[in-house]
Amino acid sequence: MGEKTIKRVQLLKWLKTGKVNRWLVIITFMFVPVFLLLIFTYIPFVKMIGFSFYDMKYIGKREFVGFENYLDVFQRDDCFKALRLSFYYIGASFIQLAIALYFATVLSTKLRGGDFFKGFLFFPYLIGGIAVGFIFKFFYTRGFVLDTILTWCGFTQETLPYWLKDTKINNISVAATSIWRYMGQNMVLFIGAIMSVDGTMYEAAAIDGANEWQKFRYIVLPSIKTIIVLNMILSITGSLSAFEPPYVITNGNFGTATYFVVMNKLAHESQKVGLASAMAIILLVIILFATILQKVIFKYFFGEGEEDSIRDQRRRRKRQKLAESRGLKEAGV
Repeated sequence: MGEKTIKRVQLLKWLKTGKVNRWLVIITFMFVPVFLLLIFTYIPFVKMIGFSFYDMKYIGKREFVGFENYLDVFQRDDCFKALRLSFYYIGASFIQLAIALYFATVLSTKLRGGDFFKGFLFFPYLIGGIAVGFIFKFFYTRGFVLDTILTWCGFTQETLPYWLKDTKINNISVAATSIWRYMGQNMVLFIGAIMSVDGTMYEAAAIDGANEWQKFRYIVLPSIKTIIVLNMILSITGSLSAFEPPYVITNGNFGTATYFVVMNKLAHESQKVGLASAMAIILLVIILFATILQKVIFKYFFGEGEEDSIRDQRRRRKRQKLAESRGLKEAGV
């Protein structure tokens, strides 16, 4: 056998080893998703950063303007000031999380018909955002569903506001749609977290005479801190980038145009691609800052769930060891 043949045989044996096969499988399965991420996410993102420094359209000449687009975002009334509407969606997200946590606490117990109610409450999340927008567009339209229900309750149509035109209430109306759509999703996540709590903790609390509120306050909440933080982060970041409800229900009219709606109009209708790209970068920075700030605040006031309990166990062990060593010293051992 020649030297090349021997090396080829050794290479084949090496490739057939378990460790190499595992790495080959990992690399092979990772290649496709990483390649798709590069093509459809990271490369377009880098390109968008470059576009934000130009005064440009999709087709035509490009003029380098530096940070002028970023300055325009803060100066234009229809850009940065539209971000204030996110507070309506943030408020709705907190209401939605509170309702989801309530239903999750109730439905995590053995309740007759509980599975039916879980499916019934989760169903809105399965409906597409565009469809939800059209549902509520007709729901809020003058003389339609909501007005009809309220007239049954004794109101007259003349005294009812225009839910989508009145600037005092239309943003609240549009933001309320997110409560109906996303409450079921958060409820399911909360139920999964609550069901994973050790049942002996409830039994011990019942023996000590704890009521349902005390069980929720001292057992359930500390045990699901991680899921609460996750849902809050997802809700707030989603509120900052709200698009489908105002775009479908009102098309951004009557003062309901959120940051994303304005960005969409600038990019696709006004062809101000550079300015829209700068808006996207600024929004990304705001979302990252809000996420970090939220985690820091939540960690400061509530700790970090499992990691926090592990730290408490370590501290108890240290205290126990110190107490034992002091007891031995006092005993003269």
